[in-house]
Amino acid sequence: MTELVRTSTQVLEAAGWAAIMIAVAISTAAFLLRLRGAGFDASYRRYRADLGRGILLGLELLIAADILKSVVIDPTLNGLSVLGGIVLIRTFLSFSLDVEINGHWPWQRSFFSQVSERDGT
Repeated sequence: MTELVRTSTQVLEAAGWAAIMIAVAISTAAFLLRLRGAGFDASYRRYRADLGRGILLGLELLIAADILKSVVIDPTLNGLSVLGGIVLIRTFLSFSLDVEINGHWPWQRSFFSQVSERDGT
């Protein structure tokens, strides 16, 4: 069982790393293509949002790997406290990226959803 968890953790870590790297490559390519048609400011904002989404996905996969590793492989108090610190840091990063991408706090509705509700669309 422990060996299966170790392998699963390695797969999740590799998937998290790959998600971030693929997001960087695709976002950069899309940014360069968008520069031709759209202005720099709009392209740059979209680039940052695309990068942020890729990083968020990668962080979620890395958190899952850390949880498996700490709970199943190293279920000591020290291992769990390290996990708590890692999860806190990565959760803060995820929260910050989410605010950066969406432009508002998660508990606030966006301007566009308020307008569409008001207009009935």
